[in-house]
Amino acid sequence: MGLFDRFKTMLDGKLNVEARFEILREAVSGTMSAFYMARDKKTDEVVGLKILDVDKTAHFESRFKGLEKPTEGEIGELFDHPLIVKTLEHGVTNHGEHYVIMEFIDGPGMNSLIIERSPLLDGNRVRLIRQMALAIGVVHDAGYIHRDICPRNFICSKDCKSLKLIDFGLTVPATKEFMQPGNRTGTPNYMAPEIVRRRPTDQRIDIFSLGVTCYQLCALQLPWPGQDVTGKAAMLHDTKEPVPLLQAKPDVNPDLAALIMQCVEKDPAKRPKSIKDFLRVLDRINSETV
Repeated sequence: MGLFDRFKTMLDGKLNVEARFEILREAVSGTMSAFYMARDKKTDEVVGLKILDVDKTAHFESRFKGLEKPTEGEIGELFDHPLIVKTLEHGVTNHGEHYVIMEFIDGPGMNSLIIERSPLLDGNRVRLIRQMALAIGVVHDAGYIHRDICPRNFICSKDCKSLKLIDFGLTVPATKEFMQPGNRTGTPNYMAPEIVRRRPTDQRIDIFSLGVTCYQLCALQLPWPGQDVTGKAAMLHDTKEPVPLLQAKPDVNPDLAALIMQCVEKDPAKRPKSIKDFLRVLDRINSETV
């Protein structure tokens, strides 16, 4: 970086991505962002660099006009927990894009393990389910709704014995003004019916999405099998009964299957009332072979 570039970066306080980072792995495109594995020339650390799409971010933020919604980086930096990806820095690039620098997790996404039907999952599923719930519980205890719980947003260790929750791009405060009908964001196959039907929401939408994720982790298929990944898929979640987990995967512990099926109830009142309630039941289930 030349003297003029250094001075300009210091002057405007905005990140010059090309000057500061060596990109080690090409971008993985997300819903509203691009993610890179990069070497931070400032610290020589390998980090995750997330750069948000300007137009998509602006469209999403417009839903909350007049509300004081924290940015993804501001929400991420609240958490210092072993089951949640650590946010190291956030801000705006010199091209006007929001960015988040986070720890780089060298492991597979749970979605990839499910698609590949990885044998590494065998014997680890209950452990991973508990860790997913604990991570979501941290987010809920901080007063937020994650809103995009799905296998893609859990990165596992190489031995599949631990994981971390990532991506606070759709996360909102669990307060009345942010839980009004109309915010139809999320990943359709994991989306609670009250979102797609434009009803009021609360933290139980994450419990529904956790249930779908747990079901898929156990059965390697969704509760509502199909090829549609658009918003239409979410319309099935209160019009078609899910395939019972014990039918899709007969060797699952019946108590665990019942807990997972309770999470995907179309009526929020029939789901576990909180992640704490989910964990209370899970901790009574003696099943490490799933």
